[in-house]
Amino acid sequence: MSESKLDLLTAASKAEIDQWVAKYPADKKQSATMPALRIVQDQNEGYLTQDLMDAIAEYLGIPAISVYEVATFYSMYEHKPVGKHKICVCTNVSCMLRGSDEIVAHLKKKINVNGWREVSADGRFSLKEVECLGACAGAPMMQIGREYHENLTPEKIDKILESLD
Repeated sequence: MSESKLDLLTAASKAEIDQWVAKYPADKKQSATMPALRIVQDQNEGYLTQDLMDAIAEYLGIPAISVYEVATFYSMYEHKPVGKHKICVCTNVSCMLRGSDEIVAHLKKKINVNGWREVSADGRFSLKEVECLGACAGAPMMQIGREYHENLTPEKIDKILESLD
């Protein structure tokens, strides 16, 4: 039998997961998979490992594959280290038509990365291409952490990045 991985989850993470589990019927713990992944990802500096996903599965009492399926389907879950500030840039139609290519070029130069999913040398930033984030009226846009930034220009980006610690 495999060794338990529950000790990889902090007490705070378990308590927060329990709050989500309580929102569902007792036999539907699997419904808490998405929030559990977010909670544990936040606990681990913004990314998930297989061991952490296994720990979530064990904690929820579900097959590990059920956790992997969710974690690999949705783009908000990361599977390798990210920068302190993960910059998600929408490149879908509305943003593309309103200049996301120029925004991406400016960001790459500003944070000194060559491509998507790279982390800046100082570890402060990572850059990720995402599909529509539902802010088409404010295109081009990006998300940093849980904050949306819309109607981007190179000047606006510089101010945003300078404001981050």
